[in-house]
Amino acid sequence: MVSTGVPPTATVLAYLPSPPQGVWYLGPVALRAYALCIIVGIVVAIFWGDRRWIARGGEPGTVLDIAVWAVPFGLIGGRLYHVLTDWPKYFGEGADPLDALKIWQGGLGIWGAVALGGVGAWIGCRRRGIPLPAFGDALAPGILLAQAIGRLGNWFNQELYGRETTVPWGLEIYERRTDSGLTGPDLIDGVSTGEVVAVVHPAFLYELLWNLLVVLLLVLVDRRFRIGHGRLFALYVAGYCAGRFWIELMRSDPATVIAGIRINLFTSAIVFVLAVAYVVLARKGREAPEDLKSPPGRTGPRDEVRPTTDASVP
Repeated sequence: MVSTGVPPTATVLAYLPSPPQGVWYLGPVALRAYALCIIVGIVVAIFWGDRRWIARGGEPGTVLDIAVWAVPFGLIGGRLYHVLTDWPKYFGEGADPLDALKIWQGGLGIWGAVALGGVGAWIGCRRRGIPLPAFGDALAPGILLAQAIGRLGNWFNQELYGRETTVPWGLEIYERRTDSGLTGPDLIDGVSTGEVVAVVHPAFLYELLWNLLVVLLLVLVDRRFRIGHGRLFALYVAGYCAGRFWIELMRSDPATVIAGIRINLFTSAIVFVLAVAYVVLARKGREAPEDLKSPPGRTGPRDEVRPTTDASVP
């Protein structure tokens, strides 16, 4: 995955180091940096999202209740997208299909996570009787901040990197060795030998910084224009896709291609256009605070709720 050989200036410039390992063992228990970053990101998104939801007029605890649906759906969707777009890695010659289930080894596609996570959120919102677009607007900055935190997991795994470079902020990729004696830069369970096999663009860092910039933009736009009805969420999607497009252009790791173009470039472009169209065409303004509160005794879709004290009300 990483070409050998260090740029000739590597002995002069102080490049960014990769972590020596991404997995630590406490007896039989493996502590994986990638998983920890994902968990921290989810917690941050839920906490911040709940504060934003309450500020918009929603009820405390709603975000956590819906996250019970959205998070598992999102993890499954993210893994499905990754496996489908990198299927030779799991179903090609010499591959072990069971590796597709090993989510702890890394590999989540954000578009699949957002798409299927949205289905889970829709189920949760429908059960609570609240509008999904408004919920998405409240969660949008937190979701993108969670993505930024999750990119640190790619750093520990020595993945999501770009082409070789000599820029001062280039990232050193180390040879890693497992307890069984296997060596290679892409061994997640391995420990660095200290040997630098390549200096590359830290694409994970570029995406992390871009995500933080878009998070700031979302917060400022939301405060200035008070947009709603899903438009802030669509703006988050468009902003992320714009950054992901140019980051994909500098990546050198293997990927599924169509007509010689990485499939994620197609996805970024198509989703960006759809998101921008939604921002332009969706209803303007913001939902009223009372529209964000669940009806008393809510158990199903809003239009199924019937008062029990006055049978004359339809």
